[in-house]
This record gives sequence, C-alpha cells and structure tokens, in this order.
Amino acid sequence: MAGMEKDTPIPDVIRLHKLSRVLELGYGEQSYRLDFEYLRVFTPSAEARGHGPGQETLQVGKRNVDLLAIEPSGTYALKLVFSDGHDSGLYTWDLLYNLAVHHDELWAEYLRLLEVQGASRDIDTTPKSGGSSCSHHH
Repeated sequence: MAGMEKDTPIPDVIRLHKLSRVLELGYGEQSYRLDFEYLRVFTPSAEARGHGPGQETLQVGKRNVDLLAIEPSGTYALKLVFSDGHDSGLYTWDLLYNLAVHHDELWAEYLRLLEVQGASRDIDTTPKSGGSSCSHHH
C-alpha cells in the first residue's frame, strides 16, 4: 500500500452532489468537481489496474454510474461505493488530489483509449460473471 506523502493536500470540503452527479472537493479557495463516471473510470482497485503497467482493464460503459456512498478508510483514503457494485477502490488523498488537478488531461486520455479500443461510455463490455448482457437501460 502506497504511503501518504507528507505534503498531500487533504480536502476540507467533500460534498456529494447526487443530482448533478459530481463529487466536490474543496482545497481552501480551490474547488474541484469530479463527476461520478470520471471517478469510477479511474478507480485504483486492483482488478481494474492489473498487476503491472499495460495490464489495466479499461473501464467502459460507466456514463450512468452513480456514487452511492463515501466511507472514510483510515485517515488516508476514501472508499467510494458505486451503483454498479464496485466498492473495492480506495481513493487516497494523493490520488484524489491528482485526479482533481489533472482532470482535463486524464479525461482526454481516457476518451482517446476508448476510441482506440472501439469502446463506449454507454455500453459496459467488461465480462461479468453470470447474468445476461442484454439489459439495456434507456
């Protein structure tokens, strides 16, 4: 588990906006709004990140995912519980800050990867154990 960097800023405001589907992080004067899809796509969980560079699983079809709950994990991370059942990602303060500050370039890179792989933000093609893959929500 990566240790805390001593100078990692910890947000003094953490606000869940369920209607606009964003997590607001405030650092003093600076405020960042990270939408649920973005947070879900950049989950630090092991199954998504793989066990080495190049082993990441691209998270797709997450446009409509909801963030159901935020639970503190120790003093160094937040556990985010998503509506697709995903709750194994621990978002450390340094990760959250990184996601906030580098939002635009990270998101652009994600969209580029989607295009390269011919994947969609609307259709989840990650293999599921059991269950049918023909559920379409409109």
